Amino acid sequence: MSVQPLRVVSARPATPAAPLLQVDGVSLEYRTPERVVRATHQVSFDVHAADRFVLLGPSGCGKSTLLKAVAGFVPPCEGEIRLDGVPVRAPGPDRIVVFQEFDQLPPWKTVRQNVMFPLVHSRGMSRGEAGECALHFLDKVGLAQFADAYPHTLSGGMKQRVAIARALAMRPKVLLMDEPFAALDALTRRRMQEELLTLWQDAAFTLLFVTHSIEEALVVGSRILLLSPHPGRVRAELNSHQYDLASQGGAEFQATAQRIHHLLFDEAPRTAAAPARAAQAR
Repeated sequence: MSVQPLRVVSARPATPAAPLLQVDGVSLEYRTPERVVRATHQVSFDVHAADRFVLLGPSGCGKSTLLKAVAGFVPPCEGEIRLDGVPVRAPGPDRIVVFQEFDQLPPWKTVRQNVMFPLVHSRGMSRGEAGECALHFLDKVGLAQFADAYPHTLSGGMKQRVAIARALAMRPKVLLMDEPFAALDALTRRRMQEELLTLWQDAAFTLLFVTHSIEEALVVGSRILLLSPHPGRVRAELNSHQYDLASQGGAEFQATAQRIHHLLFDEAPRTAAAPARAAQAR
């Protein structure tokens, strides 16, 4: 018997604001030398302003491909992505991506220059305005004193903080983060999660965050979308705004993490196996 996606969401006001981001029945495919592979199948979700929305699922479920589609890098083969009601057709400064890789900063530019560059070339700021804005956001991530340093002198965590400062300085409508802390050691990862939440409390930006860590999803997200193993389909959507870093280790946190694990892996509909194989072989 097919298992329908579970939606566990709190009631919204009777007349809620329109979603900022709408992903409507989106299927994504990519081509290998042998075949066309379906990464996601008819995925739908809404992201509202100031949401911390997490895409959570096992490796290969298409969550990073979905993020790239929202960024405008990958066109859907089915469905539509809309930002403020306007279809997403290409990348734009209203959607800024922070990737997992540390080496996303041009090494010949200082930290300040790395943050300034998109402000000057995409936002049209003067160098003076861009410099002030860069210092403001570097201060927010605790790196103002490293403004004149070069990326090769920074640790991996510091480079990610520069990338986050550069993204926030652009004031995007949606900040897109693709497993940005996955390669960090456990202590640095926890610190980065804490800093991200502190920045959100200060600026209340809209975040779309990809992870394969259940614990990170619960800590970072206010809402979580669970995706099935390949090809990614919606399994469930739930609220997680009640959890934070202090919740880890608590009985309720651990029970929710276990429940999510069961939803992701233990309740996959057996009848979906054949269609999944057929989609992979297309």
